[in-house]
Amino acid sequence: MSITRHEPGPILSLAVEHGDTVYLAGIVAKNLKNDVKGQTEEVLTEIDRLLAKAGSSKSKLLSATIWVTDIRSRAPMNEIWTKWVDPKNRPVRACVEAKLADPACLVEIMVVAAKG
Repeated sequence: MSITRHEPGPILSLAVEHGDTVYLAGIVAKNLKNDVKGQTEEVLTEIDRLLAKAGSSKSKLLSATIWVTDIRSRAPMNEIWTKWVDPKNRPVRACVEAKLADPACLVEIMVVAAKG
């Protein structure tokens, strides 16, 4: 099977296609001045863009891993997540508190999706 790497950088690719599966890197917001809701919206917009580029969409999500810097921000992050996620095709998901690389970064999301 072929492997296609999208937007490779010096340490990672933002998306990798292998067969009928798309793997996204952990996505963080670029505008770190936003609150957790704003950062989550930006992250999900970027996930939509990368999935489309790889021939997939949020309705094809298989799994999601979400890291928040403060577990108390899980509820506001979930407000944005539940508005975005396809209600008929919710993935398996984990959400954990973690220290992220940049202290201003409040949320990071990584997903795996099917293609087609």
